[in-house]
Amino acid sequence: MHNARTRRRLLQQGLALGLAATLRPGNAAEPLDAAWRDAARQRDLPYRLRVPPTSTATSTFTPWPLLIYSHGLGGGRDGGSFWGEAWAAAGFAVLHLQHPGSDSNTLRTGMAALRKAASGEQLAARVADVRFALDEVARLAQAGVAPWHALRLDQVGLAGHSFGAHTTLALAGQRYPMSGSLADARPRAFIAFSPASPPAGGLSLQQAFGDITRPLLAVTGSLDGDPFGSYASGDSRAAVYDGLPPGQRGLLWLDGADHMSFGGGRPASVGAGTMVRRAAVARERQAVHQALVAHVTTLWWQAQLLGDTAARAALAQPQGLGPGDRLQLG
Repeated sequence: MHNARTRRRLLQQGLALGLAATLRPGNAAEPLDAAWRDAARQRDLPYRLRVPPTSTATSTFTPWPLLIYSHGLGGGRDGGSFWGEAWAAAGFAVLHLQHPGSDSNTLRTGMAALRKAASGEQLAARVADVRFALDEVARLAQAGVAPWHALRLDQVGLAGHSFGAHTTLALAGQRYPMSGSLADARPRAFIAFSPASPPAGGLSLQQAFGDITRPLLAVTGSLDGDPFGSYASGDSRAAVYDGLPPGQRGLLWLDGADHMSFGGGRPASVGAGTMVRRAAVARERQAVHQALVAHVTTLWWQAQLLGDTAARAALAQPQGLGPGDRLQLG
């Protein structure tokens, strides 16, 4: 029995890594690192922009769809590098934002400051960062400034990890126990890595997420607990799927994957990895987990933003998943 399980794991690993190999960038351009100044808020917003490599067939068909990525608590514009590389290799431009006040500079001041940064005030600041970035990209594209002029602003996706998932869900239309909405109509599809259910005693899942009518994929796993220690598994994160309206929702669940597995760091950066000791299975299977996430999320963007029927068919019968993994759609 043990040998059979080992063979299945090795087969899954080979298949997953083979899928990931198809997403490795060839002749990739160096990312553009710069910063914008939001004069209205007196706030500098660092970013990293990736564009498709010249060897990607679809990269010749500009404008490119745009994906925006929001890092987790204590991260930066290097967060989600693994996902960004894979998405760019598939023909998407990827804009990684860095959020002052909840980024790596905050982590360096200590854990107390980092905990304090996980606040409604910082969430609102992050939402405003994404809105400003969308405005700035549109302004630069309209002015014909390269490479911004090569972006398709009617094909925008938004993704984020942990606190970045909070940001993503807010802009997708999550409701809170107060009036008003933080939603923005411009992104057409979303991916929330390590999302969070509403606190106990507050809104129900349906109340919190029932107004999210655009496609949203939640990504989590069995060991995706709270880095601050309030829970140990990803069950409550997976429950976000149950609150979404049926029809355009998805859930990718990976057995043995932890919070760090979904940060997309290359290499592992500051943030969740410094807060908790990782289980051996999460460390050992990180390459497989990252390969699977890169593959499935790329298919999600292709299906939802490009209307790619082959990608939809591949999502319906995903390759590379292990016995404890699952991809729910519907």
